[in-house]
Amino acid sequence: MNGDIVTDTFERIPPQDAAAEQCVLGGMLLSKRAIADVMEILDPADFYKPAHETIYRAICDVYGGNEPVDAITMANHLREIGLLAKVGGQPYLHELVRSVPTAANSAYYAEIVRDHAVRRRIVEAGARIQQIGFSGEGEAHEATDAARAELDSVMQVREEADSALFGEDLHLVAAELEKLAAEGHAMGVPTGFVDLDSLTHGLHPGQMVIVAGRPALGKSTLGLDMMRSCSIRHRRPSVMFSLEMSRREVQHRVISAEAKIGLHKMRGGSMTNDDWARFANETRRLAAAPLTIDATPNRTVAQIRARCRQLKQTSGLDLVVIDYLQLLDSSRRRVENRQLEVSEMSRSIKLMAKELEVPVVVMCQLNRGPEQRTDKKPMLSDLRESGSLEQDADLVILLHREDAYDKESTRAGEADLIVAKHRAGPTALITVAFQGHYSRFVDMAQT
Repeated sequence: MNGDIVTDTFERIPPQDAAAEQCVLGGMLLSKRAIADVMEILDPADFYKPAHETIYRAICDVYGGNEPVDAITMANHLREIGLLAKVGGQPYLHELVRSVPTAANSAYYAEIVRDHAVRRRIVEAGARIQQIGFSGEGEAHEATDAARAELDSVMQVREEADSALFGEDLHLVAAELEKLAAEGHAMGVPTGFVDLDSLTHGLHPGQMVIVAGRPALGKSTLGLDMMRSCSIRHRRPSVMFSLEMSRREVQHRVISAEAKIGLHKMRGGSMTNDDWARFANETRRLAAAPLTIDATPNRTVAQIRARCRQLKQTSGLDLVVIDYLQLLDSSRRRVENRQLEVSEMSRSIKLMAKELEVPVVVMCQLNRGPEQRTDKKPMLSDLRESGSLEQDADLVILLHREDAYDKESTRAGEADLIVAKHRAGPTALITVAFQGHYSRFVDMAQT
């Protein structure tokens, strides 16, 4: 019985509107302006009937060559490329022209065609997802990733064009500049560090921010500092994907930093009465913070993107922190080229930041380059698989602490945030204080 239901489902005619497709093509054969309007909306594959797709491609080709477009010229062009008979001959082209009430409505008809095309892709994606479920191949999480990818492919709609003459909206540019002069710079998500915020004006939507350093220098701590600034200090929603620490470990670090309770005391069960009092004083403020911690292991970028999209829809989202890139699971198995794998993940994270319109901070591990140099200072080239990471990132912060290498250093308790790449401004070296016992970095003025 179930088999019959599946068969009936696949025998149904996919969503389509032949009349709308005819009106679109008829309008294009009547008006060059209609051609320009429709090309902004439709791709050739949006047409259901193959003959209509062929005619649409031919119209776009002739129009692109700056040649006149009408039923006669198109019949001649299709004849030359041997496709006229396949689309119904010259009579059908004239029928298309007669079918359209007015070329002025071509964009409206194109939207109808586009809507049906999206619905067809939903049906097709559903069939492929069903096939993935029944196949039984691979692990369950791989099947889930593949299913999400199918749905994502349907949701990728044509972006609104950001194209105009330079001077067309110059008055708006002037108004924005006047507003900035009067009100000051537009601040993104504050990082919690005065000098860093002064340099970057905060973290901005669509940015991919890399925080990189050698193990145990405080990458996770710096990521948590940015989250605390966003969600506890400024009440803006954020999420941290912790691939190394458990959710409880992250909570301990946040409590330690906010309540100034030694992390070793919390872990060792030796909190004093004063510690408990400080914890109690912070409880309500911490509980109200819109801060989500996701410590699910073996996360892929696709899973993170899906979770972020869900959070943005339900509670809003202003910042994403991923700790850390090298622990992300690949959606592909048995990838021999690690550089290619990291490149794909890096590009996916950048696209996620743009799609969700939030800054995404990614912790990254540096290779052993700093340890092989005398001054131990990290450089951009120390990023593992650095090519794609450096290219995709809008901001790269390299973390360095002299006292991690030299216990007798005169700079004990200091840390350098080396802004090695800044797509929207200058690079810089910013010194902050490292308070490891409280699991936090702070401005030097706060020490």
